[in-house]
Amino acid sequence: MADAIRPYRSTAVFDEVTLPNALCKRHSTKAGVWGVIRVLEGRLRLTYLEPASEKIIDPDNAGLLLPEQPHFVTPIGPMTMQIDFYDRPPEMAR
Repeated sequence: MADAIRPYRSTAVFDEVTLPNALCKRHSTKAGVWGVIRVLEGRLRLTYLEPASEKIIDPDNAGLLLPEQPHFVTPIGPMTMQIDFYDRPPEMAR
């Protein structure tokens, strides 16, 4: 049985007040880096810029970021969230 894919780094837990402003503006993951945004409480809007789409993330629905995919996030009221970073495609099961 293969080892589970684990993140090589995770951010601190942010809330709607401590969320870095840079995450609320256009940015992207680096080449070869996947991200998974996990909302622990509340809701967050994830806006993908290429291709253009939006997803509401909550504790039951994580948001996947592909390598070099431009995006930004917007809190929807009180929330807490964390981002995990992977060097290969992550398993999205919770």
